[in-house]
Amino acid sequence: MGSKGSMGEDMKKAGYEYLIAYKITVPIYDYTVEFCRRWIDYKSRTRDQMEQAARSGSVNVAEGSKEKSLAAYIKLVGVAAGSQEELLKDYQAYARQHKLAIWPKEKAREIREVRVIWEIVRKNPYLPDSPDFPDLPKDPEIAVNLMLTLVNQANYLLQKLAASLETKHEREGGYSENLLKKRLAYRTRV
Repeated sequence: MGSKGSMGEDMKKAGYEYLIAYKITVPIYDYTVEFCRRWIDYKSRTRDQMEQAARSGSVNVAEGSKEKSLAAYIKLVGVAAGSQEELLKDYQAYARQHKLAIWPKEKAREIREVRVIWEIVRKNPYLPDSPDFPDLPKDPEIAVNLMLTLVNQANYLLQKLAASLETKHEREGGYSENLLKKRLAYRTRV
């Protein structure tokens, strides 16, 4: 299956851990913490905001998946996407303020780390506890372009996840609506 562990271990993983939209947010958070340690002053409010926005990308998907209400899940995926957008703006501002070029999409995809991260994300049904992501590049221009690429990809995937959840809600209804249907069905049986 491309992942270490037995089928029994696979069954213990939460459903969101299999989502590519979730899996890509994990290296974004890890790399953002490292990026901030290297290049953002530890006293800076921006550092805390970047780390929290990066963290929000994964934890809101996880939290949303545990909600009984599909509407709440959709809302939390929206929060995750909004946080990723905030993080994107912070990386763009960093590049601008430090006179670093923001590469076109085609050039940014050539960053070796992007390929390696996606190989790990795709070959594992869920991420191992310690995925062997490559180190954040030492060159700040490469690093910022890596982050811009990953965050843009995460935004795209989170938008697709939200659209999928909205379609599911449209087809199946929401939690309260389904509870009402069960209640009405019960009343007709009694």
